[in-house]
Amino acid sequence: MRAVLDTNVIVSAALSPAGSPAKVFRLWVEGAFELICSPLLVAELKRVLAYPKLVKHINAEDGGELVDLVRNGALMFDDSEKPPVVSSPDPGDDYLVVLAAEARAVLVSGDDHLLSLSKEIPVYSPVEFLRILAEAF
Repeated sequence: MRAVLDTNVIVSAALSPAGSPAKVFRLWVEGAFELICSPLLVAELKRVLAYPKLVKHINAEDGGELVDLVRNGALMFDDSEKPPVVSSPDPGDDYLVVLAAEARAVLVSGDDHLLSLSKEIPVYSPVEFLRILAEAF
């Protein structure tokens, strides 16, 4: 199974090691699914990790290691210029919809804008994705 993890899932995993996003992230590290990434997703992760409110909890060194882990461990896809199959209420998220579609992957997010598309595309909350992974094994 392939999955695109929204940056909010990756950051939440780093902030709360006991939460569902962290469990999803650990399962990726353990090989339960293939993580799909792109240059735009890596750039967004870097940008978000530099927010002052996050730097208080995730220092620059740890943030850099997290970015490197994602960039080096994920299957990288080029960002596409294609329009999304379905548009997010937040146009800034459309690249994730396109990436997941092109990689034939599910999208995992905590973002209500993306989760609102669940009747049209395979997008799941971390809790829902954990259930799917549990059923697959």
